[in-house]
Amino acid sequence: MRLEQLQAFLAITDTGSFQGAARKCNVTQSTISRQIQALEADLGLELFHRTGQAKLTLAGERLLPRARKICQEWQTATNEIADLVAGKQPELCIAVIHSLCAYYLPPVLQQFCHDYPNVQLRVTSLGSDRALKVLKDGLVDMAIVMNNRFLTAGKEMVVEVLYDEAIEVLIAANHPLAQYERIPWSELVRYPQVVFKDGYGMQRLVQDRFERLQATLQAVLEVNTLDAFRGVVRQGELIALLPNSALVEARKDPTLAVRPLVSNGSADNSNLTRRVVMVTTQDRLQIPPILHFWQLVRDNVPPQVPLEKSAC
Repeated sequence: MRLEQLQAFLAITDTGSFQGAARKCNVTQSTISRQIQALEADLGLELFHRTGQAKLTLAGERLLPRARKICQEWQTATNEIADLVAGKQPELCIAVIHSLCAYYLPPVLQQFCHDYPNVQLRVTSLGSDRALKVLKDGLVDMAIVMNNRFLTAGKEMVVEVLYDEAIEVLIAANHPLAQYERIPWSELVRYPQVVFKDGYGMQRLVQDRFERLQATLQAVLEVNTLDAFRGVVRQGELIALLPNSALVEARKDPTLAVRPLVSNGSADNSNLTRRVVMVTTQDRLQIPPILHFWQLVRDNVPPQVPLEKSAC
């Protein structure tokens, strides 16, 4: 059974004749006849009484409502896909790490809303690993995250590097580590830390570095917002390892201090960095609003965050 056979069947019922159906479908009458014969052969029963007027048989009457529903569903599907190709999707869902949401993304969001006012933009702040999982599950259209090559593998995935940035130490202004212009790892490992919750790429990155140093990470508190990090560290005891883009507000706060780590060029003590990437799937980049948002991010997010900044 083929769609054009059902369409020919409906055309006959609508016009009352094979000749009328041929005119409606813009084909020859013999083509209509062949399509109905093939459909009847598939079903094993005749659909029309062959009289002066094409009158439905009992089998034809039973098929009629089903055929209408099938053809209506097909028309709805083709209309929806045509709208998708034309950029008329109802919403665009993005999962983004917190630091980008706060500082680099707002101009992009504003421009996209101006360019596509009829597309509902939904932005969710998630940890990198969680964001990549919901992308794979089809719950969002794009993720802007810390890279995780295990979760971005796959031929259908498109990954674009946005920037690399240094990881630095957030401490209270009166913390003992504030005396250092650059904090040695040997001193850092002595202090308890506040870290991101499980599912955040930063937690994985920090834990991996401590394991390479054969040191114990004293993770005494887990939080998931930048405000929480600043509030906890401000109390004086705990420290935090955070990327540059997450330290913008902290650098303006006189009760806090930011210090880079000592780098001596060895494999274990080299500066800790993270790579931020934009990820989607090949098929999504064929949809105009998604492609437009992708291009806006690529054109407006800084290509590289400086890996070295003066201590403050």
